Amino acid sequence: MATKKSEKNRARSDAEARRTLGRARAEALFPVAPPKAELPSNYGETLSELTSLIRETRLRTVVSANAAMIQLYWGVGRTILDRQAREGWGAKVVDRLSADLRRAFPDMAGLSSRNLRYMRDFAAAWPEPEIWQHLLPKLPWARTSCS
Repeated sequence: MATKKSEKNRARSDAEARRTLGRARAEALFPVAPPKAELPSNYGETLSELTSLIRETRLRTVVSANAAMIQLYWGVGRTILDRQAREGWGAKVVDRLSADLRRAFPDMAGLSSRNLRYMRDFAAAWPEPEIWQHLLPKLPWARTSCS
């Protein structure tokens, strides 16, 4: 009888050892996922719900980031337009502004002199922010339902 108990304990510890394969340290175990046969019957449904939630949240994040970037571009363009009108800024000032912004934000693309002029043109074409802010939800990448 003692042998059967020790065999069961050894089998159990072998099974546990198989589940903790991979990296192991004295202070932490990094378990391997259990086989699908051992999971609850509603696991697939829960996995599907969470997968959908993550996808929808990621999409909402991208759409929000795109909208925020459009607002930023318009704001930069509006500032340049205002300075050019009030203070007579020319191409050289925009070139210097581009160099300084790229130095301040080295990990950010889109701050070239040409792009700053595009931002200025965008702000000139859409002088009232209410107009283009109203159009943001109608942009192609914002058409996917996120509710």
